[in-house]
Amino acid sequence: MILGRIVGKITTTQFNFQAEQETRKFEYVQVYHKNFGYVLCLILELERDAKKITAHCQIIGYKDSTGRIRPIDSPFTPGTEVLRAESSVIQDILRLEKQDDGAYIGLLEGRDIPVYLNLKKVLTKHLAVLAKSGAGKSYAVGVLIEEIIKKKVPLLVIDPHGEYLSLKNPNDNEQELTLMQQFNIKAKGYASNIVEYGSLDLNPEARPILLNEHLTKEELTHLLPGKLTSAQLGVLYNALKYLDELTFTNLLLALEQEESAIKWNLISLIDHLSKLKLFSASYTEYNELVRPKTCSILNLKGMEPESQHIIIYKILKDLFEQRKQKHIPPFFTVIEEAHNFAPERSFGETICSRIIRTIASEGRKFGMGLCVITQRPARLDKSVLSQCTTQFILKVTNPHDLKAISNSVEGLTYESENEIKNLSIGTAMVTGVVDVPLFVRIRPRTSKHGGSAINILKDAKEPDEEKPSETFFDDLKEFEKKDMLPLIRPHVTPKDIALMSDTPVKAIEAELIPAVLFTCTEQAPNQALEEATPFALLCDLFCGEVVTSLYPYETKKIPDFSQLSPEGLNALETCFHKKKIDPAATTLDRQILKKLLSLGFLIQDKYYLPNPQMLLSALSKHAFPEKIEYASITAKKLAPEVSEEAMKTRIASFVTVTGQKPCFIVRYIVPSDVQPEGAQPEAQPKKG
Repeated sequence: MILGRIVGKITTTQFNFQAEQETRKFEYVQVYHKNFGYVLCLILELERDAKKITAHCQIIGYKDSTGRIRPIDSPFTPGTEVLRAESSVIQDILRLEKQDDGAYIGLLEGRDIPVYLNLKKVLTKHLAVLAKSGAGKSYAVGVLIEEIIKKKVPLLVIDPHGEYLSLKNPNDNEQELTLMQQFNIKAKGYASNIVEYGSLDLNPEARPILLNEHLTKEELTHLLPGKLTSAQLGVLYNALKYLDELTFTNLLLALEQEESAIKWNLISLIDHLSKLKLFSASYTEYNELVRPKTCSILNLKGMEPESQHIIIYKILKDLFEQRKQKHIPPFFTVIEEAHNFAPERSFGETICSRIIRTIASEGRKFGMGLCVITQRPARLDKSVLSQCTTQFILKVTNPHDLKAISNSVEGLTYESENEIKNLSIGTAMVTGVVDVPLFVRIRPRTSKHGGSAINILKDAKEPDEEKPSETFFDDLKEFEKKDMLPLIRPHVTPKDIALMSDTPVKAIEAELIPAVLFTCTEQAPNQALEEATPFALLCDLFCGEVVTSLYPYETKKIPDFSQLSPEGLNALETCFHKKKIDPAATTLDRQILKKLLSLGFLIQDKYYLPNPQMLLSALSKHAFPEKIEYASITAKKLAPEVSEEAMKTRIASFVTVTGQKPCFIVRYIVPSDVQPEGAQPEAQPKKG
């Protein structure tokens, strides 16, 4: 359709035409050039007077022989026809066709053309989502997260306000459900992919955020509030010299041995950090946070800013080091309200500023993608913003923020800068994915709304593209193939078992017993709960018992006191304290003793004795010292006979459970048909 003809002054970047047919802002048009064929252009503004409508257009360019968008180097001829662009021309020049690794984010403004972003570029070149409050930045990020989850890429979302937990639930907004038909999508939740870490007070179902208590000297000095004097640093380093293992407890004990009075200020600072209850020997495992097909959300809602900054610093630093060593798969980190965690230096420095800058500048080399979201681009660290080569820019009106965007986005024209101020809610200017900015109507979310690089595709015809050292998705597929499992292994290896045998062992098999590692506290008499020392308790979900030894494999039962009357409980307590009861001399009711015997609380020889296979004393005596490791293994998996929640209920009579991690216990077995002569096979696991 001919929309009009070119009039007035013409340059190689813009022109005007007098509209003869109805058209609208952000309409794509095509104009024939004698040297380049059809050239794609965009209507940026329409101007009406008493006699005519004039359209102001920006020239996007034409597709050259290499497939890239090129600007024209000579202007159009006055009077040339301006045509409404055909969809095939738009898709061909802008390269919007569907790809295997494409993320469907919406429709091209003014057209029903789906826009697919190349996730390989988005995930490895860093992304900034910039918009004023209420313009839809969190909604747009929710759309992107849905697409990334579909591609099974590990995600870590730092969520200060708990906005992204609604990803678990399908969208139930009536207006958006109707709109989905236009975008050819359906409502869907991602509950199976979302794991929440946060405060158990706000959500008892969440997993606790626990940081590795083993710090380096540099981490310790960085975490301490304020800047230490040279005298304080001298006392601190002197105390650190004698520590084999740096933990808050060890350091406080070492500082107390120092003679200088300066130590008291240091003790106060370190004690303050310790009392934040963020650090633990049973810390959140790195392979637990970063797993294929999983979106881990750090819900920091309700936490003090100091705690938020410490959590972000320590987790990002540890994950960055883990990724450099390829101990975890490539992953994508989303930081909401990024200006609060990595502010522009004139607004101050936070504990986590430095590590966010490091990831922005170096993370892409190691497969650690970054997305920063902010409503105040001018307050976000300039070095972080400048490293984000892909941007979702929604409505922004603050002149300081517009200037910050203009300085950080390559190729942003004055006209585009003006358009950012006039964007409608739900429309984004997307830059950095193709050679020109795209105006995109963000699709509805399928889930409910709550509030040198790796894997950059290298085309030999694009010499100015940065060359990747590895491939993001290839690395990710390798981790998926490995099927990394949370394992607890005995110290005794199959090789040790063979060496300890008196006769040759032909085969050793491994089986995986479903288990859960509980983090517990146990109150002593006259002790406050917050003063109780946490410990780990390993429970076998196949037999429903507490594991007391990995090799030889041994478990003990948790008593069910609900089966006993008050008299039965008193009798059991008496037996436990006296260690043995003479049936002939006791004053205890014999019927009650027989019931305790039948229920397995007691055993009988000459005397009534507490059953040694029943845990009747403090469970902390059976604290489990080992940590979960993530590895791939070929072994038979046993199915759980007892659920995690049922096991938690069994131990709740003895301890307070503050956290739980599902895992598998590796158990080595010498099959009975290949047992060395005279050897006794290890007992088969009991069913719960």
